[in-house]
Amino acid sequence: MTPEQYCEDKAAASGSSFYYSFRFLPLEKRRAIMALYAFCREVDDVVDETHDDNVARTTLNWWRSEVDNMFAGAPQHPVTKALLPAVQRYDMPRELLLEIIDGMEMDLDMARYATFKDLQLYCYRVASVVGQLAAQIFGYTDHKTLRYAHDLGLAFQLTNIIRDVGEDARRGRIYLPVEDLQRFNVPAADILNFKESEQFGALMNFQIERAEHYYQQALAQLPAVDRKNQRTGLVMAAIYRATLEEIKRDGVTHVLNQRLSLTPIRKLWLAWRTWWFG
Repeated sequence: MTPEQYCEDKAAASGSSFYYSFRFLPLEKRRAIMALYAFCREVDDVVDETHDDNVARTTLNWWRSEVDNMFAGAPQHPVTKALLPAVQRYDMPRELLLEIIDGMEMDLDMARYATFKDLQLYCYRVASVVGQLAAQIFGYTDHKTLRYAHDLGLAFQLTNIIRDVGEDARRGRIYLPVEDLQRFNVPAADILNFKESEQFGALMNFQIERAEHYYQQALAQLPAVDRKNQRTGLVMAAIYRATLEEIKRDGVTHVLNQRLSLTPIRKLWLAWRTWWFG
């Protein structure tokens, strides 16, 4: 199996919405974004699938060393072998790849976030940085596009947090800021015990409004000159925003006890429609 095939299989197996948006890219850019996505999946899986925190930290440190190996031109892992040409061609900074690893490591250190400002650092590292690297792969001429990519990444991560509240609670994690729980009178124990309530519904509607604010802010910042190159991000935004709509339609409190996902056919249709018609 080639490194490129390894990355594509990794992306396809995840069932992620991102995979559907990648399909329309030309081969070189598709391979680059697949490699970046596979890198993110690998380091995320270290935290999610390793039950011993010490082992997880050791493995993340190995990935930091592997990033150094890649920038020295001697990658060992299939993902970094596939990522190296993209790093060189699109001038991807080593520091940003290390930021992603730092973000994943935050899951070993923090199970709660006191304020939304605290949560923003996590979202920046695990999502906004990825968005900015992706924007480099897709291509841009106006630096305002990086601000668009930053905010779009934040919106994506807030959507993930909304969609995965119940799944995260099963891991003992609550990403919703403590200040928001207090504002809407939702004890952390209610979330950890998957208790649906009117207060929890109000809390989740507030989270959805916040995510929508960042989608709107991101899209407003995308310069017209870069819109065509950044269509992949627009595809992802269409799929993610449709997911939020489905969560609202299904009943926002149900995210505690089920993980809503669009069907592959609907994702593909949204991807096709957005790619060709915006």
